[in-house]
Amino acid sequence: MLSQVYRSITIGAVVTIASIVGFSATAQAQVKVDGSSTVFPITEAAAAAFQKSSGQKVTVGISGTGGGLKKFCNGETDISNASRPILEKELKLCKEKGIKFIEIPVAMDALTVVVSPQNNWVNNLTVDQLKKVWDAGSTVKNWKEIDGSFPDAPLKLFGPGADSGTFDYFTEAINGKAKKSRTDYTGSEDDNVLVQGVSRDKNALGYFGFAYYQKNNRRLKAVKVNGVEPSLANVTNGSYRPLSRPLFIYVNADSAKNKQPVKSFVESYLNGASGFASKVGYLPLIDQVYSVSKKHLSEGKTGTRFAGKEPTNLKMEDLVKMEPKD
Repeated sequence: MLSQVYRSITIGAVVTIASIVGFSATAQAQVKVDGSSTVFPITEAAAAAFQKSSGQKVTVGISGTGGGLKKFCNGETDISNASRPILEKELKLCKEKGIKFIEIPVAMDALTVVVSPQNNWVNNLTVDQLKKVWDAGSTVKNWKEIDGSFPDAPLKLFGPGADSGTFDYFTEAINGKAKKSRTDYTGSEDDNVLVQGVSRDKNALGYFGFAYYQKNNRRLKAVKVNGVEPSLANVTNGSYRPLSRPLFIYVNADSAKNKQPVKSFVESYLNGASGFASKVGYLPLIDQVYSVSKKHLSEGKTGTRFAGKEPTNLKMEDLVKMEPKD
């Protein structure tokens, strides 16, 4: 019980209260959310605002994008946070279980490569260097193997676990194929664990969502990629490539239609999405994207824009033009 309460405290007050008073948050919740730790801060902010205004309970878990979508497609949750689009295997599972969904983009992220502030030798890495480190079968274990000017020092790697959408996106963008990665690193679906690991080790290298870097920027140093620093401005102008990406929530269409708290929460989420994204350190989408999502919610428009694929280098405008399909 103590470990469960501690876990709840580390991920936010929404679950903490339920744990402390001794009832099951999941059983009592009117809206059940799980999934990406990257999207978690936005949804947590939306949940806190909705609970305050409505008095209705929202639980938000962290199982990673893959873990969350597995629960979602099994009908265990109403909403799934995702740091990449739903993939073919998840589409298949949802279809088998009869789960239709509404795909809602909520923000843009600058996926960020980080080191400890004690690291005084690296400020920039190329995509080729990152691939050299992270590709499947890589044997790079020393900083000097990345660049001859770097010190002879052991390389300690931290990254998202295999259920993470950030893992899927990074490996697609850097290594050329989703999930194609070396496995000998410290992995976790909880970005807070990665923050702690990198910040405490001078020789560490890791990656995760921009909001977690921004929240911990005194404990971490961001690394430029191909000479471009991760920033919301560089996501906006399109120069931070290939690690800028959209973030999503997936809403169970039946829950949105037949559970008023779910529909009301998603409406509240979309009405405040720009502010929630900004508050926690992500880039809000342009108004047209949120308007399209509101229309899709009201009409019950189901499906995905991406046909189960993992696109990279998407721009906000693309999300307006692309039409979801079942």
